[in-house]
Amino acid sequence: MITAKFDGPVLVTGGAGYIGGQTVLCLLDLGAEVVVVDDFSTGTYRPHLDQTQFYKGRIQDTSFIEAILKRHQVKSILHFAGSIQVDESIKNPLKYYENNTEGSRALLSASVGANVKRFIFSSTAAVYGAVTDSRPVAETAEVSPLNPYGWSKLFTERALRDVSVAHGMKYGILRYFNVAGADAGLRHGQFLKNPVHLIGRAIDAMCGRAGPLQIFGNNLPTSDGTGVRDYIHVYDLAAAHLAVLAQLEKTDESLLLNLGYGNGHSVLEVVRCIEKHAGKKVPTEFAEPRSGEAPSVIADITRLSSYLKWQPEHAGLDDIVMSALAWNDKLQVK
Repeated sequence: MITAKFDGPVLVTGGAGYIGGQTVLCLLDLGAEVVVVDDFSTGTYRPHLDQTQFYKGRIQDTSFIEAILKRHQVKSILHFAGSIQVDESIKNPLKYYENNTEGSRALLSASVGANVKRFIFSSTAAVYGAVTDSRPVAETAEVSPLNPYGWSKLFTERALRDVSVAHGMKYGILRYFNVAGADAGLRHGQFLKNPVHLIGRAIDAMCGRAGPLQIFGNNLPTSDGTGVRDYIHVYDLAAAHLAVLAQLEKTDESLLLNLGYGNGHSVLEVVRCIEKHAGKKVPTEFAEPRSGEAPSVIADITRLSSYLKWQPEHAGLDDIVMSALAWNDKLQVK
């Protein structure tokens, strides 16, 4: 974990959510002054938020945000607020352009008005679209999203770059791969009734809260025929944001980085790991591969390793799965 001291209060949007909440914890662990904005559309109020200056509201409300920024003299923003479900974005694209693209535009407008110096944006590997090469994906790869979720993030990336040119704001654009796991101290994790990501869906299937886990494809060009993805522990992801913030405070250079570990695990590897640590079987069934999904998507982290003084603390599937199982157990305790 980095030991940086930051330049004044840090605003975290979506700070009651999964990744934003973990990042708030990391900031508080460093003794930082934290301001949080969340509208609770998906977030959950946790005890550690009592240690922050908390505001309930929407980032689309420019005057509301600008008043908070000026009140606390915020110079740095970590922006996590937004909608994240690919399937939902296809069914309801306008929600994603409102929550993600327009929300980010309004937040940037308030940030310029309040003279914010640094802006770190939660983007996604979905901007890369149809990955056809089995080699790790670098930040220089072509970007062509396959869904409104990916486009809503890519449009914000473009807006942030343009604002940087026009107003001198430094940025960090962080393209996440597959985020999973829970805080090692079980202070925070995911609160989802119907998880959309693999580990959550597999745990639900194992616990009988859902039907068998659907595995999309069993004859793909991978080691065992199932899709391969790069998984990163939510704590390491949050710590990387703070390392980026520390770097932006020291230099004049903005950053565009992949966030992953640079190695992949297949669906069946993940399932077997869950079964090993839970001591239970995960019921599964195979289905046809989903259109547009690449067999293998792994982050090229050359740039991440070069620019940041950041070393992951949980860089293994076992750590990710064990923390997710422990969090699941905690949530089931009445």
